[in-house]
Amino acid sequence: LSEAAAEAIGANGLLCRVGSYYHDIGKTKRPSYFIENQSNIENPHDSIDPKLSKSIIIAHARDGVEMLKNHNIPKPIRDIAEQHHGTTFLQYFYHKAWKQAEAAGEETDFTEDDFRYPGPKAQSKEAAIVGIADCIEAAVRSLRSPTMEQVESMINKIIKNRLDDGQFNECDLTLKELDQIAQTLKESVIGIFHSRIEYPEDSKPKERLA
Repeated sequence: LSEAAAEAIGANGLLCRVGSYYHDIGKTKRPSYFIENQSNIENPHDSIDPKLSKSIIIAHARDGVEMLKNHNIPKPIRDIAEQHHGTTFLQYFYHKAWKQAEAAGEETDFTEDDFRYPGPKAQSKEAAIVGIADCIEAAVRSLRSPTMEQVESMINKIIKNRLDDGQFNECDLTLKELDQIAQTLKESVIGIFHSRIEYPEDSKPKERLA
């Protein structure tokens, strides 16, 4: 996903591909706390404080950088591991903490900023693209039988939310490039997940004869 998006705007597609291979390596320190590894186990976040959950989740970016550094992986790849979440907001755990405080009749002693990744924000187009592709891939997998309209809307929403949140303020991405990235990601997602995407009858991909 990220390689195709990068090449569409003249960025370094190979760096995006390799950066994608390593961007979540920090999750291997505590694999059971990440949803992609919970298919046959209970979610440990159900039984711990949401502030602790937040700390465990955001630590994977920092842990990944340390692991990559220890193995002499080049800095551009380490930067992607560190920056692909930028300073994005862990909305789920914030709302869980807020609801728990409300149910207990307690004043909240935290803000939205306490539930954000520490950053830095993406410093390169490649780091920003991997972050977008990472979010989109996870979102598509969460949909049971996505339609083309849902996929397109979801991609546009994810990019717009990051743009509105200032996540691209420190890299050189333009609005035109973000539009190109969105279009390329849509085509790539449809190509990768075509067996799960529901098509209108008149727009189904044609069967290949050979």
